[in-house]
Amino acid sequence: CMLMVRLGYLMVNCSEYYMEKAQQLHERERMIKAARGRILDANGTVLADNKTVCTVSVIHNQIREPDEIVEVLSRELDLSEEYVRKRVQKYSSIEKIKSNVEKETGDRIRSYDLAGVKVDEDYKRYYPYDTLASKVLGFTGGDNQGIIGLEVKYEEVLKGTEGTILTVTDARGVELATGGEERVEPIPGKDLYISMDRNIQSYATQLARQVMETKEAERVSIIVINPRNGELYAMVDVPEFDLNHPYDLGEAGEGVSEEQKQELLNQMWRNGCINDTYEPGSTFKIITTAAAFEEGVVSLKDRFHCPGYKIVEDRRIRCHKVGGHGAEDFAQGIMNSCNPVFIELGLRLGSEKYYSYFKQFGLLQKTNVDLPGEAATIMHNPKNIGQVELATISFGQSFQITPVQLATTVSSIINGGNRVTPHFGAYVTDEKGKKVKTFKYETTEGIVSEKTSETVRMLLEKVVSEGTGKNSAIKGFSIGGKTATSQTLPRSANKYIASFLGFAPADDPKVLGLVIINDPKGVYYGGTIAAPVMKEIFENVLPYLEIEQKE
Repeated sequence: CMLMVRLGYLMVNCSEYYMEKAQQLHERERMIKAARGRILDANGTVLADNKTVCTVSVIHNQIREPDEIVEVLSRELDLSEEYVRKRVQKYSSIEKIKSNVEKETGDRIRSYDLAGVKVDEDYKRYYPYDTLASKVLGFTGGDNQGIIGLEVKYEEVLKGTEGTILTVTDARGVELATGGEERVEPIPGKDLYISMDRNIQSYATQLARQVMETKEAERVSIIVINPRNGELYAMVDVPEFDLNHPYDLGEAGEGVSEEQKQELLNQMWRNGCINDTYEPGSTFKIITTAAAFEEGVVSLKDRFHCPGYKIVEDRRIRCHKVGGHGAEDFAQGIMNSCNPVFIELGLRLGSEKYYSYFKQFGLLQKTNVDLPGEAATIMHNPKNIGQVELATISFGQSFQITPVQLATTVSSIINGGNRVTPHFGAYVTDEKGKKVKTFKYETTEGIVSEKTSETVRMLLEKVVSEGTGKNSAIKGFSIGGKTATSQTLPRSANKYIASFLGFAPADDPKVLGLVIINDPKGVYYGGTIAAPVMKEIFENVLPYLEIEQKE
């Protein structure tokens, strides 16, 4: 009677629990990877795609000829027999031998019809253009999950949902032929369309590599952005790396420890446009100019005198022209990139007021570009900004910002005063190509007045047409811009950064570009080596964007 009561209790009250346990014993589940969403440029060119590959596994209880399996798999997968045998002999429900196997190899293994060997098709990320935009696109790991770049930033959009294959086995773990197979199909990820233009990115990359080679530079970075809305057309940071072999360090990776190898990989993957800060030098004079006109401490009629230096407290701060520029008005001061003129502007503003413009312009916060790892501005504590610090800040030294921060802030000043958010993400489509989401980005209006914006544009056009930026001038186009040559820390290393920031058309900017050349050998002046690079970019990009050339 007690046994019958106990049996009744188990059959009625615990039936669901033991039914679930039985299913777990008799069902074997294998995952089916979902196709990851593609990444496409503004013209619909595929920049990140999927390639069909296979995962080869063994099921211990179903193996009949272990020696044959070891011989076949070690040969076809180019693995040691010891490695394969260890996994074949391991008692587990399913043991993975190798993933990301080429489909042709997987098909050959399947043709052997070896009991206990499973070949499941899944997907591997594939990048048709190898190194193009590697530090922007990023790559995926063995589990098809984003590691860096857009791949990780838009992981939720791209990843999809995995499917499953359920098979029924007997008590020994052997699949039952009559049990059938139950499949839950995977749901593919969505496609991400970005503002990058492959043609602009390719051309900018080509120029960056040429400059890096001819000037034996350490690194060359180029940003091309729409200053009206923050759409990024290109972001280059050479040397780049092969997205299809992101862990290949070449000779640099030989004979180093795993810790050193990881550090080298981190450096190789690092995007200098957003992850690193630098002293912007004279390109930052654009910000000083905007703040001074906003505050009303300077006018176009103001006169200055440059003897080649300016004494601030006990410090003699020199101009790049040792003999000085002599008497000049403000327009001439910016055309000459005269340090004493901008030191005077900084002193007129005062540290407290100047710092408030840093906040107003958005320089003390990140740009929120849709890439991971953006660095923040490195700025003095406002309590520690004395007269000397204020003087050096005014012409772009003694603090650091990212290249994308500089491009964004200047875009916001010249576009009429609207702080934009730099971005790549445009919209998302489903597997049928239907648009399911359009990304929107924050804009802060009125960081400068329209009048100040117009004045800055006019002055920067003069820098190109008559001043230090003349090497970027293009016949038939009005170009605005600013050159810069800054020195890296420590100063004793005598390493320089040459840069040029330009935009066009000067009166109604539709495209802005920033070129930064790190540690060039030989001539290192921004107006000499960086401005011509921007000229070549604009000569190709402006007609491509259908910006009309004037007679």
